[in-house]
Amino acid sequence: MSNETLELAFQKKIDDELKIEPKDWMPEKYRQTLIRQISQHAHSEIVGMLPEGNWITRAPSLRRKAVLLAKVQDEAGHGLYLYSAAETLGITRDQMLDQLHDGTAKYSSIFNYPTLSWADMGAIGWLVDGAAIMNQVPLCRCSYGPYSRAMIRVCKEESFHQRQGYEIMLTLAKGSAAQKKMAQDALNRFWWPSIMMFGPNDDASPNSKLSMAWKIKRFSNDDLRQKFIDVTVEQANILGLTIPDPDLKWNEERGHYDFGEINWDEFWNVVKGNGPCNRQRLEARKNAWEKGAWVREAALAHAQKKAAKQSVA
Repeated sequence: MSNETLELAFQKKIDDELKIEPKDWMPEKYRQTLIRQISQHAHSEIVGMLPEGNWITRAPSLRRKAVLLAKVQDEAGHGLYLYSAAETLGITRDQMLDQLHDGTAKYSSIFNYPTLSWADMGAIGWLVDGAAIMNQVPLCRCSYGPYSRAMIRVCKEESFHQRQGYEIMLTLAKGSAAQKKMAQDALNRFWWPSIMMFGPNDDASPNSKLSMAWKIKRFSNDDLRQKFIDVTVEQANILGLTIPDPDLKWNEERGHYDFGEINWDEFWNVVKGNGPCNRQRLEARKNAWEKGAWVREAALAHAQKKAAKQSVA
């Protein structure tokens, strides 16, 4: 069967809303696009544990410690689901982690910003996880079966993370003047990076058009960003906090909020590795990988020993 015939059959399957499974034929570019996206997603979950893990022992109560610990554990699990999904495409976990460590693979730019106060845990849950949910719910209908199925569980847990963050912000916003000021400061610092999470504008996003044709993505970057802003502005109003955008205003004709210009120079600078915490985050991951080598070696030796015993039996 010719490549052209295979590609037509592949696209028809996608158009008919049927899932592509690991053993199905797929264009090499489809496979590589998925590897890039899923591995980047997995790396983001693992690196995203770092700014929050830093606050577990400093959370203001035992309840807050327990909830934050549960959230960080969830993120580790999300990374494992996603690495497993990517492995079905023919890449190994070690290869993906090598790409992360040498800078070949990226992770979400949002995790290269510092967490300076407890309120940042609220801002990350509310804004960052809120943006993640907006991005990830459509991925539950992704055309690639293993990724689609992994995202169903991930999104259920992300909804808990978003509620946890919003509840922190609500508690601070209703507290003392100092607490409300802390919440506003966190919103001021995380607002623009959170709306950058949706990626570049559609006309500057080279992969979006093909990803949408293959139904890896269901909505464009700009559509998702607009939806997030529309929802989040109303939530900020309930909190009594101010979105740090003087150009933000409701557009009756469009039925959406107009918003100010995003600083794309900052976005690309962070993506290229020059953000406030890029080097710190990458060094932490490299150190964890090197110091955990003995655990991986011991687990492999145990698995081999167990397999040998079962073979003899």
